[in-house]
Amino acid sequence: MNSQLFTLALLEIALSIVISVAIILISYKLLKRWFFKSQDIGSDNLAFTIFTSGIILSIGIILSEILPSITNVVRLSISQTQSIDIGTIATYSGLYLFIGFLAALLINAAVFFLFSLLTRGVNEFKEIQNNNLAVSILVVATLISITLIVKDSIALLIGSLLPYPEATNLF
Repeated sequence: MNSQLFTLALLEIALSIVISVAIILISYKLLKRWFFKSQDIGSDNLAFTIFTSGIILSIGIILSEILPSITNVVRLSISQTQSIDIGTIATYSGLYLFIGFLAALLINAAVFFLFSLLTRGVNEFKEIQNNNLAVSILVVATLISITLIVKDSIALLIGSLLPYPEATNLF
């Protein structure tokens, strides 16, 4: 058994769980504070629960593209001859998470803007508060579709920021 690889795998699992839970919790709290103060997932408002589930799924999809880049920084720090300190790992991780958070905000804003353009005269938030399942499902489907389309671009952007070691030009 490769103990260094085993330790790295455990670190990646722990890091992924902690980061994912923290970001999803923060996103849920912000969603409730900004838009749905009186709603709760324990209430009888199924539209709110569907909408919240879509937001969480969208964030999960984005995080699934960001977390491998964070773990790659950790891998590079272990495998390189010149070590990368914890501060550098934290800096890159914070940058990646900030970009992911901005991407999630932009995707959500784009979905609401798109939905507002497609359905003039419909207030999505009011309809979801009034337990309109049709509006909630349509908004969530649009949100997940756009997230799936954009996720590879987010991964490419994050991957371009990885601190790969300098390669020598052999030619």
